[in-house]
Amino acid sequence: MTVVRRHPEWIKVKAPSGAVFFETKRLVKELRLHTVCEEAHCPNVGECWHHKTATFMLLGDVCTRNCSFCAVAHGRPVEVDPDEPERVAEGVARLGLRHVVVTSVDRDDLPDGGAEHFARTARVIRTRVPECTVEMLVPDFKGDLAAVDTVVDSPVDILNHNTETVPRLYKRVRPGARYDRSLGLLGHAKQRRPSLLTKTGLMLGLGEEHDELRAVFADLSAVGCNILTLGQYLRPSSSQLPVERYVLPAEFDTLRNAALSFGFRHVESGPLVRSSYHAWQHVS
Repeated sequence: MTVVRRHPEWIKVKAPSGAVFFETKRLVKELRLHTVCEEAHCPNVGECWHHKTATFMLLGDVCTRNCSFCAVAHGRPVEVDPDEPERVAEGVARLGLRHVVVTSVDRDDLPDGGAEHFARTARVIRTRVPECTVEMLVPDFKGDLAAVDTVVDSPVDILNHNTETVPRLYKRVRPGARYDRSLGLLGHAKQRRPSLLTKTGLMLGLGEEHDELRAVFADLSAVGCNILTLGQYLRPSSSQLPVERYVLPAEFDTLRNAALSFGFRHVESGPLVRSSYHAWQHVS
């Protein structure tokens, strides 16, 4: 018999509703765009779409990897759509965004992992909506630093790459990824363009210990990472890893203070925090 684990009260959110939410939903569909909000079953979709904020996902909705925490479909990906950057910029303009987060599925099938597609999207957004700050949440590009340079050299304001969890849990949580590779990406981006803000995120509740988290905070600080997000892992469906434990809100506050002591300029920490949650506040 399978035991259904119910979310505690502090995790529950209201169902998406309201005219602005449905207006954003119609726009995303009209422009044939993918969003992490939908594909990853984000619990904040109602709040964010109500504020006309969406995290756009490039390069289709099928990932070449199969991370055990993620709800995004995996398999054979679609052909790259050359018009997608323009449609994303159109979405940014019509939503009136002043900060946009753009991410993608992993595309290990592409020679550059999709880096030039990211860079082109940043350029088109900057041209179309010059007052909008641009955050790119990138995959690890299999450690290809030339691909990282392609994105870093584009008009991007924040380079985001999620570390996701502590090194001990990588094989279970992020098969196909490596902790040292993710650290190296963040460090290389900062070295290539010191003025660029770098950002990463961790999921809690997968079995990590506090001393392991503090060790990761130290590693991230050592490579110059500026912004950190800490949020509760929530199982998207029965196909993904189960939640090992629910972290109390007070514990998120404690971890936020611990992380700030390592020198991060901003730490967003809370049960419902995701990498792009309140992202417009991180750039100020």
